[in-house]
Amino acid sequence: MLIKRREFLKISSLAATSLMMPNFLKAMTLDKALEPNQKILVVLQFTGGNDGLNTIIPTKNDIYFKERNSIAIKDSLPLNDETGINPALSYFKELFDNGDLSVMNNVGYPDPDKSHFRSMDIWHSASKSDEFLETGWLGRFLDEECYRCDHPTQALEVDDMLSLALKGENNKAFAFKDPKRLYQTSQEKYFKSLYDHHHDDETVSYLYQTLGSTINNAEYIFEKSKSKKTDQLYPNSQLGKDFKTVASLIKSDINTQVYYLSVGSFDTHVNQNERQAKLFGDINEAVKSFVADLKSNGIFNDVLLMTFSEFGRRVAQNASNGTDHGTANQMFFISGGLKKKGLLNALPDLQKLNEGDLIYTEDFRKVYATILKNWLKADSSKVLGWKNGIYDFI
Repeated sequence: MLIKRREFLKISSLAATSLMMPNFLKAMTLDKALEPNQKILVVLQFTGGNDGLNTIIPTKNDIYFKERNSIAIKDSLPLNDETGINPALSYFKELFDNGDLSVMNNVGYPDPDKSHFRSMDIWHSASKSDEFLETGWLGRFLDEECYRCDHPTQALEVDDMLSLALKGENNKAFAFKDPKRLYQTSQEKYFKSLYDHHHDDETVSYLYQTLGSTINNAEYIFEKSKSKKTDQLYPNSQLGKDFKTVASLIKSDINTQVYYLSVGSFDTHVNQNERQAKLFGDINEAVKSFVADLKSNGIFNDVLLMTFSEFGRRVAQNASNGTDHGTANQMFFISGGLKKKGLLNALPDLQKLNEGDLIYTEDFRKVYATILKNWLKADSSKVLGWKNGIYDFI
């Protein structure tokens, strides 16, 4: 069978979304769902380096207002006597008051890297700052738990390409942007003929076999995404659509235990407040609809939404009413199953800085270990190759 260059590129693009390993290259029955009450993790990545100091605000700290004389948030929503939250995150304030939100402040790692790409790799792989890993922490979770992974939809990313975080050595998650579009593309005539195609070249043959498996999973994901219709109204933003997709899959009997989404860019070197407020507004409304959907279906206690960003920003503002790349940051945890609520630790110490940057007090790998052990019931030391205790908020 001859194939035109345009069609080959189209096939290659579809194959790239799956990024599956050879042991998944077979027709699959796709008949096993999650066990009842099994916990689900949803990761929301704040891409670009969100400014944590203008997210959770030290409302009584003179250094904060002095170093940010024109971008300091003065109308924050109070969380306690000394702490507020950005007013664009009004629903997060409601979650905080209801005991459905925890905040871990000042999260980072030793010898931080201020490059977007390198720091994101560190967060994705859970590596040391001088260590380079080709697998991600959730990908290694799939490797470790593969006896439970009946098919590669055990973890899904709502994006066009798969992130390093979800790539294991032997198992990888499945990436897609829209279940219907993925399914429609997989049903085109060039893809439907792949099952019967053979090629002597091993690489090309592997590509076709991978696509054969992708066709199976595309149909499975699409069918599950529409099996449980929602009455919940979601915002028309891209993030709103992504959360609606995740909610529809969670409510179905799909086997997926981990979902991964991203929003950005938070790289606010210029006119930070306007850009951050717009992004926070999108996040606020999408999360509000998502949580309402989960609560109305009685599954909010079994879902944990975690947010992170690859780094925070510098304490002092720059000359363009923005902030430059910094270090430590906070993480949000939203669930009806939290054991500890509210502010889990102290705000960053603005009197103790490293050349204008925050000094982290909480290692993000300890957060990952907590989620792996307490939420996903995995062997965190095997997944991370790192032992340093866990937290007790979940």
